[in-house]
Amino acid sequence: MRSMKFATIGPTLGKLTLGKLLLGAAGLSLAVSSVAQTAPDDGGVVRQSLDIPADVTLFDNAQSNVYRPTARVNGEVITQTDVDQRAALLKIANNLTKLSPEEEKQLKTQVFSQLVDEKLQLQEARANDVTVSDEEVLQRFGQVARQFGMQPDEFSAYLTANGSAAVSLASQLRADLAWSRLLGRNVEPFTNVSAEEVKAFIERQKLAKGTAEYRIAEIYLSATPETAEATAQNALRLIDQIKQGASFTDLALQFSEASTAPVGGDLGFVRLDQLPSELATAAADMQPGQLAGPIEVPGGFSIIYLVDVKRILTADIRDAKLSLKQVTLPFPAGVTGEQASQLARNFAVSSQAIQGCGTVEEFASRSGASVVSRDDIAMRDLPGALQETMASLPIGQASKPFGSQEQGISVLVLCGRDLPDEVAAPDPDRLEQQLLQEKVEKRAKRYMRDLRLDALIQYS
Repeated sequence: MRSMKFATIGPTLGKLTLGKLLLGAAGLSLAVSSVAQTAPDDGGVVRQSLDIPADVTLFDNAQSNVYRPTARVNGEVITQTDVDQRAALLKIANNLTKLSPEEEKQLKTQVFSQLVDEKLQLQEARANDVTVSDEEVLQRFGQVARQFGMQPDEFSAYLTANGSAAVSLASQLRADLAWSRLLGRNVEPFTNVSAEEVKAFIERQKLAKGTAEYRIAEIYLSATPETAEATAQNALRLIDQIKQGASFTDLALQFSEASTAPVGGDLGFVRLDQLPSELATAAADMQPGQLAGPIEVPGGFSIIYLVDVKRILTADIRDAKLSLKQVTLPFPAGVTGEQASQLARNFAVSSQAIQGCGTVEEFASRSGASVVSRDDIAMRDLPGALQETMASLPIGQASKPFGSQEQGISVLVLCGRDLPDEVAAPDPDRLEQQLLQEKVEKRAKRYMRDLRLDALIQYS
């Protein structure tokens, strides 16, 4: 096995990102049960039944791997312009400015597959009399524009200036809306979860009480013996991008070849014995917030990110509910980096004089800072570094400062910390909805797979 590297990164999972919206992911749902990408995909083709030799020789196939973006999907055209504009859109969404030729090719290959799926989704929606109005698409477009702090017209011009186009995003949004509406008509009404299934899951949880579960996200890149070295280098480049602030979720959506790619690589909470041995070995030595890879696994390489660790039905300090006051000191306009650092140092010293939450407003008034109060905050939802701070911080004291030159400097004052004495079994109603969502997602995947299998794709 190749040497494995660990790195600690920020909380890039679980937040709504433009990349997730553009790719139609509904968000990172915590799957009730999940397996790694190397396990068989439930309900899919049984690949083991195919008679494929271990050493494959391709005959007369010199052009089989040439990237050919111009195609017809059941008679509807996908052009090179469509691919280029969508690739540019994803670069904008994820701030991808420097891609190697191999990464550029891989991105456009993924984009082409996404465009094929969109065509199939829209065609199936039309066949079932499912429509999406222009007004609905414009409304969603406006929501995305506001994420960038722009009006729709400004955002359209911005997309054009960066090699994309409003029509590319609008096409994506229309397909997302149509597919969601189609699933709501053809899949969700015919999917249910029985009381026996809910009861059985709760009983399994009780039997597994105290067992550690790991919430892991994965990016899987397939490789052959001939491409292993190049694939490992590609994985290292992705790791570098994540360390520099790129979203793990968005990179998984774009580059992962695992079945979990549509949900940003999220495996949900799993036990180590549910993972391939290579991933289990790596995860056992990791702490939440750490990144590991590239890990050599059968058929390729994986990059994994440990989001969280918990023990089934066991109380954890991170399950505490917090009452907090955030004190924020904005930096003056035009402040230099050196001036900001000095202001932050002064604020750090003065904030340590806070003695109890009742003195926060007075301190903020003297300091020219603002105060925001929040109750019932789950400690587990805070970034890892702040979780550690809040676990040991005395009531009424301020944390160490954090922030940026753009956002100012902040401290959190801990007003209360409530830890449940024990963790109750999952709420049956909520569990039923989680199991139902999982079933719908699996059936949606099979639906999409069937559309792909029946599709006629003609290349120019």
